[in-house]
Amino acid sequence: MAHVLFDKEELQGRQAYFLITSLVVPRPIAWVSSLAADGTLNLAPHSYFNIISSGPPIVHFTSTGIKDSLTNVKATGEFVINIVNEQMMDQMNDTAANFPSEENEFEWAGVETAPSVYVAPPRVARAPAALECKLNQIVSLGNGNMVFGDVVAIHVDEGVMHEGRVEADLLKPLGRLGGSNYATVAGHTLRIARPTWDDMKERGKQ
Repeated sequence: MAHVLFDKEELQGRQAYFLITSLVVPRPIAWVSSLAADGTLNLAPHSYFNIISSGPPIVHFTSTGIKDSLTNVKATGEFVINIVNEQMMDQMNDTAANFPSEENEFEWAGVETAPSVYVAPPRVARAPAALECKLNQIVSLGNGNMVFGDVVAIHVDEGVMHEGRVEADLLKPLGRLGGSNYATVAGHTLRIARPTWDDMKERGKQ
């Protein structure tokens, strides 16, 4: 198997971006709703998004550079992460355009709002799930600004749940790949039990 080596000196600018975003896949999408200091609504997708802690629940999204989501969270300390499903792909993509700060992406993309309970920014009404967040801290490394949020409430559409758990085949989440490519998981999920140490020892005897 032949590999092409890209060392640190070669990993600059767009070359590094295209490589790393094509390899670290699929990435969940945080569709972040926020409010500017003047009350302007903002909605934008961020595919650098993940869980930091489950006890207490803390999540993070990263703003590459200074974008409206980051500016708004700095100003208000609140945001909502809406989960994107296959049905909302086009609207999510519309909100990724480089809108001027004074524009409301909810209106431009035809996205209906729903009130949050503990934070001021609204959530996406048709999103299968939404996480209301209070700002914990912002950590800046390289060109990334990692926004850590304490999850204070989670809204989940009962239609994506089965016996108290969220099912991926019902949630139908959208994942970001490299470039303009996205991944779906519905109908293609694999279920495999995690082995214990005893399981592995028993297997070794066979």
